[in-house]
Amino acid sequence: MFHLMFSTPCLYVIVRFIWPLPWPLPVRVGAALVLLLASQYHLYAKFSSGSVFSPEFPRGVVILFNWAFGAILLIAVLQLVVDLGALLTLMVRRRWLEIPVTLRYGIGTAALLLAAVGVHQAIRVPPVKDIDVAIKDLPPQFDGYTVLQLTDMHISRLFNQPWAQAVVDRSNALGVDLIVVTGDLIDGPLSARRQDVEPLRNLHAPDGVYVIPGNHEYFFDHETWMRYFASLGMIRLNNSHALIERNGARLVLAGVTDLSAPRAGLPGPDLKQALAGAPDHTPIILLDHQPRNARLAASQGVALQLSGHTHGGMIRPLDLIIARANEGFVSGFYDVDGLQLYVNNGTALWPGFALRLGVPSELTRITLRRAAEPG
Repeated sequence: MFHLMFSTPCLYVIVRFIWPLPWPLPVRVGAALVLLLASQYHLYAKFSSGSVFSPEFPRGVVILFNWAFGAILLIAVLQLVVDLGALLTLMVRRRWLEIPVTLRYGIGTAALLLAAVGVHQAIRVPPVKDIDVAIKDLPPQFDGYTVLQLTDMHISRLFNQPWAQAVVDRSNALGVDLIVVTGDLIDGPLSARRQDVEPLRNLHAPDGVYVIPGNHEYFFDHETWMRYFASLGMIRLNNSHALIERNGARLVLAGVTDLSAPRAGLPGPDLKQALAGAPDHTPIILLDHQPRNARLAASQGVALQLSGHTHGGMIRPLDLIIARANEGFVSGFYDVDGLQLYVNNGTALWPGFALRLGVPSELTRITLRRAAEPG
């Protein structure tokens, strides 16, 4: 079903874009076969590793597949827009609008170029994005406190050891007080990713590096990965919390497991357990990979929730669809019943669909500020 879903745009492109072109029949048949082969990228990924989420090909091949796959999807979308326009013309003028071959060439060229730009935007080392968060009753000692959020790194053959090292170097150079990693660090089993994740051992901040799982950790032996992250020096928050202290003042940093955990037979997110024993009247920062439970977090007094998972929607206006699957949350800040929710666009994204257009990746440096007292 998964592969059929991704084959449908390709079939549409063959029928409505390739076949009407004034090319010799052997050329059209050859082009159709190339597109069909490119559209089965996820099937090849499954053959290479046993999972569509971990293509085990050389990085250049993964990049090429993402470009070709992205171009097919973009041609399908652009051709659909043209076909709808032609259909509308037929309904209004009672005349079928012949699509000029030059327009088809324009569609193809635009799609190829946009796909190349989209892949480049997806695989780059992200720029730093600075945001300020005003928190009610934040102790003065934490005014100006800096937190770096990394999320959805999806370390893989695409986001490999050199990429991970560059992210770590850029992150360490920021000199933040605390680093949090909000899930989906990897794609692949430990046996395949050990070298690629090794740079994370050098990630550091004065108050530590904290980690929670995302849904992809549950695809690849969650417990093995979480133990390994701990061996790299990260502090695991497993429906639990830690106290961050500064000059006698404290913050609660809580973290929960992912919503997908019960499907793997493991405990799902339990915020009450995570906050059990936390001191009263202390601002709470929550790490939750998926943003969907933000209203529940608001009811438990959480001041700030940091999430990822959505990749920001990857392509505008695809973000509107992804928002619908995540309780309306997809990218940036939301006020949820007094809770501030930040949904990060992601440090990287799934190597099975590595395309970004209008939704940049980010290294997110968050500066905490004391909220102004109501006047």
